[in-house]
Order: sequence, then C-alpha cells, then structure tokens
Amino acid sequence: MEYKELEEMSEVLKALAHPVRLCIVRGLIEKGGCNVSHMQNCLNMPQSTVSQHLQKLRTAGIIQGERNGLEITYKVCDEKVKRIVEICVSDL
Repeated sequence: MEYKELEEMSEVLKALAHPVRLCIVRGLIEKGGCNVSHMQNCLNMPQSTVSQHLQKLRTAGIIQGERNGLEITYKVCDEKVKRIVEICVSDL
C-alpha cells in the first residue's frame, strides 16, 4: 500500500474506533440501512448525538445517505468497512 492509502485507512479506522459509531455501522450492515429516528430509538440517544456520529461516518466515507422526501436512509458504502466490521463483531 502507498502511504496515502494508509492515511485514508487510518481515518476510517479512527471513525470506527468509537463504540457508538461501530454500533451504528454494525446495525446498518445487519439491516441494510435505516434512518436517524430508528437509530435514535435503538441507541436510546438524542437525535443530535446520533447525527454528529453520522456526520463523522459520512466524512470518513463509510456511509452515505439517500434522501426520500424528508427522510434520509443511511447505508454503509465501503465494502472494506463491511468486511472489517463483520470480522471484528463476528465473535460478539
């Protein structure tokens, strides 16, 4: 790998290193996608907190949102991340 690719992967791993973000990504992988309201209910956290975590995941290129009217459905868009998370949480 070139240094730039390693830097990019490092940023992805930093984004995944927070337990709430890892939980969000794992849930999105398992469900195939969902909206903020559903995540808020599952995590029992305020919407603003969930949204902040989603922003960090979007910035890292891990997730993307698809707008349908007023609702945005988030999905994991990075196949490497899917493999990483599936390996890391398979024993849980």
